[in-house]
Amino acid sequence: MSESFLKIESVSKSFGNTKALDNVSLDINKSELFSLLGSSGCGKSTLLRIIAGFEKPDSGKIYLDGEDITSLPPYLRPLNIMFQNYALFPHLNVKKNIEFGLNEENLENNEIDHRVKEITALLELTGLENRKITEISGGQQQRVALARCLVKKPKLLLLDEPLAALDKKLRVQTQFELVNLQYKLGITFIIVTHDQEEAMSLSDRMAIMKEGNILQVGNPVEVYEKPSDKYVANFIGTANLFHLDKINEKTLIKELNVEVSNNSSQNKNLCLIRPEKIKIQKFENQNTQNQCLGIVKEVAYLGSYTKYLIESYGFNFYAFMQNEEVAENLKIKWDDKVICTWSEDSIFFFDD
Repeated sequence: MSESFLKIESVSKSFGNTKALDNVSLDINKSELFSLLGSSGCGKSTLLRIIAGFEKPDSGKIYLDGEDITSLPPYLRPLNIMFQNYALFPHLNVKKNIEFGLNEENLENNEIDHRVKEITALLELTGLENRKITEISGGQQQRVALARCLVKKPKLLLLDEPLAALDKKLRVQTQFELVNLQYKLGITFIIVTHDQEEAMSLSDRMAIMKEGNILQVGNPVEVYEKPSDKYVANFIGTANLFHLDKINEKTLIKELNVEVSNNSSQNKNLCLIRPEKIKIQKFENQNTQNQCLGIVKEVAYLGSYTKYLIESYGFNFYAFMQNEEVAENLKIKWDDKVICTWSEDSIFFFDD
């Protein structure tokens, strides 16, 4: 495999007695849309700032396109960063905001105009060039901030919580726009976010961080379906985690007292069954494997699906049911007795 485009090698960083990054290593490929995902304080923003040059690592190296940039100041690095608050200049119009960085490069006016026209057309900002920043919407401001970064044609674009300021509907729309834009340009994007759905929607690959460490790197399917540990399983989506018991050659889900028919359980002590993989119905099935009886304790109708909290043997777990038909009332309600079933292939086994 070819050498990685961005190589983070054994990077550590402390602030006083707090270790923000602990010997972090990561390889990111060229033209990849990569997300750093984790809760507040996990070290993702610190890592982004070290890549950008705003923080110096206590130890370790950063290589970009084969060049050691660890000691380079931010303005000499062939990258750009888009901040959460966009950092636009309110006293400048859209065009002057976009061309601001180009003016400092002493480019010819014709080259500046060409680049600005090119990027405004790509980001659907044509016609807004003379508007003040206060005269355009939040989504348009975000695109202006992106344009200002991309007009300089960086090798790498860093985005710190780029969609946090947008409302939910616009955020979802902009996720698709970002993916399409990155695909058209072929520029490597690294996005910092604490939003699991955002990272899943955007990423080619993602890294899950906790307390200055990287717990797992993979594409969204790998991380969601096959988490490396309990923390990752619980952090991405909703997780039903069960302990396993081995009794007389049989594997049982301890909390549900249910036999598991799956050969992948050997030498594992935990299993994960995602809520959407559990089917619930009021009718009892005679099969004793991969099913259990339960009582509905909570119901949350969420439009596209309904979220059920099921109690079985005193243990609570979730099941999500897709709302496939138009109906005025739910078929399964509070306190209903239900049978819960899942397929062999719906179970992922791992160690505590």
